[in-house]
Amino acid sequence: MSPPGNDQRTERNQPTQNQTRINNQIRISPIRVISEEGEQLGVISTEQALNRARDIGLDLVEVAPNEKPPVCRIMDFGKYKYEKSKKRAGQSASHHGKTKEIRLRPKTGEHDIGFKVKQAVGFLQHKDKVQVSVIFRGREMAHVEEGRRVMENVVKILLEFGKLESNPQQMGKRMICTIAPK
Repeated sequence: MSPPGNDQRTERNQPTQNQTRINNQIRISPIRVISEEGEQLGVISTEQALNRARDIGLDLVEVAPNEKPPVCRIMDFGKYKYEKSKKRAGQSASHHGKTKEIRLRPKTGEHDIGFKVKQAVGFLQHKDKVQVSVIFRGREMAHVEEGRRVMENVVKILLEFGKLESNPQQMGKRMICTIAPK
């Protein structure tokens, strides 16, 4: 025999937090009923609402269980579940921002910088972060100020489309700066 308070029959009939009660699972009476066209039928007994739903060939679905009296709707439950799952799948398919990188050198030409900036603007508009890297090779390390000038020009243009996440900083032979979308 099971311990008191652990009645298995009532546990089976009780819906979980995200389970919707339908048809005979709705035990409360009276209920507020909305027809299949969306018009209010008023507060009627659960038995009358179930009979009306069966006559039409649809289900009685509890849509607002916490209201007084609970609100139920006459609808096709299979279609309702399908649309709910499609909506949930659409929400989870949102874009997860990635970090894209554009690499420059202190001696990169103006046209090439313009092309890279145009790419970076596209990344920012697509909700991706952009990491701007100025890479120094060999004797270019003696002219860090030239690389800083290139970085400042690029950042100034990109700030129209994004916000500065990390300031330009020197890390070995690279100068790195991150810009996040607005």
